Amino acid sequence: MKKTALYDIHLNLGAKMVNFANYLMPLVYKGAIEEHINVRTKVGVFDVSHMGEIWVKGKGAYDLLQYLTCNDIKKLTNGKAQYSCIINEKGGIVDDLIIYKFDDENYLLVVNAINTDKVFNWLTKNNKFEAKIINSSEEITQLAIQGPLALNVCQLLTNENLSNLSYYTFKILEFAGIKDVIFSITGYTGAGGCEIYFPNQYAKTIWNNLFDVGKDFSIMPIGLAARDTLRLEMGYCLYGNDINENTTPIEANLTWITKFEVYKNFIAKDILLSQKEKGTEKKLVGFIMENEGIPRQSYKIYNDKLEEIGWVTSGSFSPILKKGIGLGYVKTVFSMPNTPIKINIRNSFLPAKIVKPPFIKKNS
Repeated sequence: MKKTALYDIHLNLGAKMVNFANYLMPLVYKGAIEEHINVRTKVGVFDVSHMGEIWVKGKGAYDLLQYLTCNDIKKLTNGKAQYSCIINEKGGIVDDLIIYKFDDENYLLVVNAINTDKVFNWLTKNNKFEAKIINSSEEITQLAIQGPLALNVCQLLTNENLSNLSYYTFKILEFAGIKDVIFSITGYTGAGGCEIYFPNQYAKTIWNNLFDVGKDFSIMPIGLAARDTLRLEMGYCLYGNDINENTTPIEANLTWITKFEVYKNFIAKDILLSQKEKGTEKKLVGFIMENEGIPRQSYKIYNDKLEEIGWVTSGSFSPILKKGIGLGYVKTVFSMPNTPIKINIRNSFLPAKIVKPPFIKKNS
């Protein structure tokens, strides 16, 4: 079982630790709902050092990434980040990830912890472009500082003007006295904020500095439980739940990051283009419970005639809406917003309706 560089701090803060992607990670500190609300209204810090960081470098870097990902690397400029998916030969999703472009021969891939080795091996297997692939995951600490007050806190630790950073951009700067910190604006909560990447040896220094300057902003450490409910309120996919190697970006409503430009010849392009043009049998949708009931993964979804039409992939109680919400795959004919459905929760068919995520307004 692996530990992040902040493991001891999490224990001292009373975090409940769990096994996640072979890492001992904090699930909850004070309480999942309290932590969730604090991120939505103030600021919270997530240790997400379990995430994978893979560098792709050299003259073949662009061609390799253009071939294996569904988004268009050509549209990336230096200092920009891009959400994308790595695709297998059947059009399935090997992983969803964020790609940071430093220059034409220098890209950083931030991948899901559970998929780090798989992504590295897939990149290596398909590296006919002679790019240099480096897995630096064990050396890097990643913190996500999220919430409407996140940048106010971070601004106290750097001389750089953070207000100049727009969504999905990044910068190399000095932070809390540490040079060459990667500072990005992407986010997995929809609450605003940033992410920082730096060598493990500075983890405790930066963590302590954040909490020192963040006291007046009601800063809190946040666990994986709140991270999951926060991302679900935004309708963001979780790998292993909502997407996997047997689901395609078209089925998962990720057509917006699947580019079919003439110059982009990527793996399984023909399969995905056919799905886009002809449609798919199933579609990932969001839904909200009409009354009581909290949906959970694998619960069955039915139409109003009680015919089974799909299954729940992610579900929880929304602390903001105070209702059950979820994502799930349904037969495409039932995927339109406002379609009435029923969720089988402990042998009761409870009413819900299809909605288009996000479930709440995003805070930019």
